[in-house]
Amino acid sequence: MKKGCIGLIVLGVIALALFGWVKNGYNGLVKQQENVETAWAQVENVYQRRADLIPNLVETVKGYAKHESETLENVINARANATKVTIDPANMTPEDLKKYQEAQGEVTSALSRLIAVSESYPDLKANQNFLELQNQLEGTENRIAVERNKFNEVAREYNTTRRTFPTNIIASIFNFGEKPYFQAQEGADKAPKVDFGTSN
Repeated sequence: MKKGCIGLIVLGVIALALFGWVKNGYNGLVKQQENVETAWAQVENVYQRRADLIPNLVETVKGYAKHESETLENVINARANATKVTIDPANMTPEDLKKYQEAQGEVTSALSRLIAVSESYPDLKANQNFLELQNQLEGTENRIAVERNKFNEVAREYNTTRRTFPTNIIASIFNFGEKPYFQAQEGADKAPKVDFGTSN
């Protein structure tokens, strides 16, 4: 009788320990996954901020460079295409992130071409609204780089945890998938540069 009770107690202790281990591992993964999703929301916010600046920038440039319609349309189209690419952060794949990054890269390229065109218009470069937009856009590009780096950091922390034994067992049981990273584009070892060329 006593041996049976001791056996039940031992089994109970083992079950409680196992439950505690699973619970802690699961909750830790959930918390880190939430951190990844929060970091992703910040990435989207800064890209949205850039998208919101583009219409004013295009209108300002249009006032001084009306015959640059193709360049202006390229910026508008790149922005429109980029806003169509959305990602569910809970289920993002490397392919999703690559597509998102490529769409945003098109915006960066189109903006760079637009700003290069502005060099030919001294009155535009001296326009106060244009200068203000320049400052806001440059600041936004820096914030984009910062938030992308933060996203990569929390994604790396999450991925490391989910691959570490014994948490990898819990990750596998509960389908905690790997999170992709932003990759540096070819020839881009720093923040995307939108050069407004303030020199004469």
